[in-house]
Amino acid sequence: MIPRDRALGEVASRLGKFPVVAVVGARQVGKTTLARQVAARDWDQVTFFDLEDPRDEAHLADPTLAIQDLRGLVVIDEIQRRPELFPVLRVMADRPQLPARFLILGSASPHLLRQSSESLAGRISYLELGGFSPDEVGFDHLRRLWIRGGFPRSFLAGSNGDSLEWRLEFIRTFLERDLPQLGISIPAAALRRLWTMLAHSHGQIVNLSSFARSFGVADTTVRRYLDVLTSTFVVRQLQPWHENLRKRQVKSPKVYLTDSGLLHALLNLVDLEAVEGHPQAGASWEGFAAEIVRARLGARRDECYFWATHAGAEIDLLVIRGNSRLGFEFKRTVAPAVTRSMRVALEDLGLERIDVIHAGDATYPLADRIRGVPLVRVLDDLKPLA
Repeated sequence: MIPRDRALGEVASRLGKFPVVAVVGARQVGKTTLARQVAARDWDQVTFFDLEDPRDEAHLADPTLAIQDLRGLVVIDEIQRRPELFPVLRVMADRPQLPARFLILGSASPHLLRQSSESLAGRISYLELGGFSPDEVGFDHLRRLWIRGGFPRSFLAGSNGDSLEWRLEFIRTFLERDLPQLGISIPAAALRRLWTMLAHSHGQIVNLSSFARSFGVADTTVRRYLDVLTSTFVVRQLQPWHENLRKRQVKSPKVYLTDSGLLHALLNLVDLEAVEGHPQAGASWEGFAAEIVRARLGARRDECYFWATHAGAEIDLLVIRGNSRLGFEFKRTVAPAVTRSMRVALEDLGLERIDVIHAGDATYPLADRIRGVPLVRVLDDLKPLA
């Protein structure tokens, strides 16, 4: 088992500050394993409820009666299956002396965020758990992590073929079983087709009207499909940043698949040779590297943007926290060069600096406030945001 010390520490810290902590993320990303590790490390009294287990679901038929006398840590897995539990958790979280803390796990955000924002405001802290990261598996396994993605069973599979088989089965069961269990009635074939189209547009500004014409449906229908994939953590949308400039700026989001392994599975790419020979190789590496940088900085997703003008100036990743503005470009080359686009972004956006993340092995200055940083040295040469 690969230890996830950073996530363990984060959950433990938040449980010390909040009566309810929600760990959310895609199915099979390791939320239940993480919860069991937290319980084993820090708690003497632990009660688990798995809402996919009919026995546990029956036990919670009267949730107040089932929960009110529990002490220590109470873990409720797949919480989105029972949104009516949130008002009960609010009552439990407001008890004096807090006899129990609650660790709730969710595989989708819509019900969880809506219900918890209504019932648990000020009482809950959220942690989004992704797949394995390079600091967990080691940077010497970076290529394997890129090709297979971060889902534990995919990364740890015995071969690339076994890994791809697992990911293809994940995609099938996610569409045919998991989404219907969430009350999402969109046909699996339609979502599979959109997901594959998004894979071919990974890292690009997606024209939803063009997609809608391909499907023969309204733009709003494609938007709803995209929002479903986003809210279940298999797609992410990077929003554009706007400045008060006399320039026409892009106002539509870029779309990325959250896991490079799922991207490669949808493109039917089994190994490094197949990925490197595909037109999407550069975009795949960019999305993979950008997520590593975001995690290293400790930036929330609402602090991350891209910026582009219709004249061609752009920055791949813009991270804004308070008065701090950092820019990042991603170049899958060992010898990145400064471009006019970088200089325009540096001045127009008032950036502290631009880091060009590349595939080499050395960090070095490229120009004033612009440097090249290899992906393998991100942990050493990038500092977390203050």
